[in-house]
Amino acid sequence: MSKYSEYIQLIDIIIMKTKEYKLEVNGKILTCEFNNLANQANGSVIVRYGDTNVLATAVISKFPKDNFDFFPLTVDFEEKFYAIGKILGGRYSKREGRPTDEAILSGRIVDRTIRPLFEDHIRHEVQVTIIVLSLGEDDPDVLSVIAASLALGTSDIPWKGPTSAIRIGKYKNKKDLLINPTYKEREAKDFEFDVLACGKDNTLNMIETAAGESKEDDLKDALKRALEEIEKIQDFQKKIIAEIGKEKLVIEKPKDPENIESIWKETIAPKLFDYVFSTLPEAKTKDEDSNLYKKNLKSLEDLWIENFLEKNPGVDANLAKNYFEIKVNDLIHSEAIENDRRPDGRAIDELRPLFAKAGGVSKILHGSGIFYRGGTHVFSVLTLGGPGDAQVIDGMENQTEKRFMHHYNFPPFSVGETGRMGGLNRRATGHGALAEKALLPILPEKELFPYTIRVVSECMASNGSTSMASVCASTLALMDGGVPIKSPVAGIAIGLMMNGEKYKILTDIQGPEDHYGDMDFKVAGTKNGVTAIQMDVKVSGVPLHILYEALDRAKSVREKIIQRIEEEIKTPRAEISENAPKIAIVKIKPEQIGLIIGSGGKTINQIKEVTGTEIDIEEDGSVFITGKNDGPGRAVTIIQEMTKEYKVGERYTGEIVKIVEFGAFVRIGPNTDALLHVSEIATIRIERVDKILSVGEKIPVIIKEIDDKDRIKLSLKAIEPDFFKNRAVRK
Repeated sequence: MSKYSEYIQLIDIIIMKTKEYKLEVNGKILTCEFNNLANQANGSVIVRYGDTNVLATAVISKFPKDNFDFFPLTVDFEEKFYAIGKILGGRYSKREGRPTDEAILSGRIVDRTIRPLFEDHIRHEVQVTIIVLSLGEDDPDVLSVIAASLALGTSDIPWKGPTSAIRIGKYKNKKDLLINPTYKEREAKDFEFDVLACGKDNTLNMIETAAGESKEDDLKDALKRALEEIEKIQDFQKKIIAEIGKEKLVIEKPKDPENIESIWKETIAPKLFDYVFSTLPEAKTKDEDSNLYKKNLKSLEDLWIENFLEKNPGVDANLAKNYFEIKVNDLIHSEAIENDRRPDGRAIDELRPLFAKAGGVSKILHGSGIFYRGGTHVFSVLTLGGPGDAQVIDGMENQTEKRFMHHYNFPPFSVGETGRMGGLNRRATGHGALAEKALLPILPEKELFPYTIRVVSECMASNGSTSMASVCASTLALMDGGVPIKSPVAGIAIGLMMNGEKYKILTDIQGPEDHYGDMDFKVAGTKNGVTAIQMDVKVSGVPLHILYEALDRAKSVREKIIQRIEEEIKTPRAEISENAPKIAIVKIKPEQIGLIIGSGGKTINQIKEVTGTEIDIEEDGSVFITGKNDGPGRAVTIIQEMTKEYKVGERYTGEIVKIVEFGAFVRIGPNTDALLHVSEIATIRIERVDKILSVGEKIPVIIKEIDDKDRIKLSLKAIEPDFFKNRAVRK
């Protein structure tokens, strides 16, 4: 090392107070740098892997939020255009705007991983901010989890970390697993699945998976390998935190009044079982009317808070509310684990009643599906458009076009509440993306079905896992609309109740089991395999053997749901809706693209206007023509005639467009005029061409020659030698 390099390193240590830690992960160095760049935050770190760098900061407010009944955690994932060395944005604004879907989803990954590791009683605001400083070939989401973990772990913020993340991939028909596959590797056509897993202490607490009908056993192997890699990163993080971590703040849990237990036993304890487990007459059908169930339980909660405050005036009502939640949670857990009892009376592995309907809503819609799973009801609608309707993605990570979109809406009336309509939140973005991920592998290739596909899922009633019901309803809508999907997709949410080593896995969790349960394990797929997985937990982590069991349970239930879908509609309809646009495809040579477009787009715009179509041309010469009625067919004819390659010997009836001394020019195609030389007009000598032919006249011709400059020469006499035999010469 040179003296200059040593000097620079010394400056780093003295001024920036830099300290680095390194770990090799799959042949690349993971570097964690701690310095004073963001020294006003409670904790911060820069994590590097290859050319991808992220900064994570963690801050806690000085004072708790008043009258809050939940832990106020915020995770912000910031994409920066400079991270890829480009100036993006609109024409009039070059600043980063609202978060892209990719940024929202990456932020949710961090949030879902770190949130279960905070104590529930904390009411101080905690904000974790991830800024992508540079983007190389490695996805920043894995680094973001590690960076957030280290920022929290080395800070004075109370948190039960660290936690780590890894990505596992696999190519089709290959056994080897890939560790942290790059963007390029994941974009390969034969890439089978992408498993992002997070966890700690030999358990997993967050999973996000995109798969192409993968077998459960292959995914189990991936999760096992993920846990092995996670533990290496865990040991690395623990050493860092032990060396430079700050002493944690002590945030005392509010103490319950001494009389709280006696008030509970006197007023609520004798009634709780009846209200939670469907023994009240008005609660027996609460899966069909989950609002009634919530109303009954809320009335009991209100009674409890009223009695509590009567004997403890001036005490925060949230103490009573939290106490009520704990008691309900404990009861639901103990009854599930010890007695196989569920709030709605189902068996542990029982699926709720299913309803499926394809179409029948309106002929205006291109396709629709309605799916019920118990009290969860979803209505999905298909809309087909041309290639030009594809969504342009111009973000930090992705700059492409998207031909399939699934959008998810969760209006407040779906849970019997009032609230703001419209807009988009992180939950809707995440649920929509999960269903989109589940459906993408079964869609036809663009060459077979060139449409842009949009499916919107409207959650009409919610009582557990609307995202997986959206997958089912969307499958029905796609099939009703005549989209030739490869096979139906269904999704199911598997739940978990844990108490130490004891646990029970629950099939098809509903509202109370989702709210009070320890795991929400969503699995979507076909009869052939899994297409998507998403797991969130409320505990620090779930062991592998439980996840394996949950995967197997999901498979058996998924097959039952698909059977119900196929009872309603066995295969996609043979034809798309008459109200959907028609698409015709023409293939031309790339060098002919300019001919179709014309100067300043004049030619293509004229074709669009005449035929009432939209035309999209790709670089390889594929021309997609979208329109209704006979518009696409007419446009195809025009383009084929414009790009036709003429051959010697072809015959035409051409129109004379110009007469000259040495012959005539004859139009044999929309944009093709060819020379009919005077010597090729007749077997007799012609003194004046204009004396025997006239502009506008149609005559039979044959292509006699095409020279090296692609000029076409015609002959009339070669096919009609007696054409002028009885024609008088004009004076």
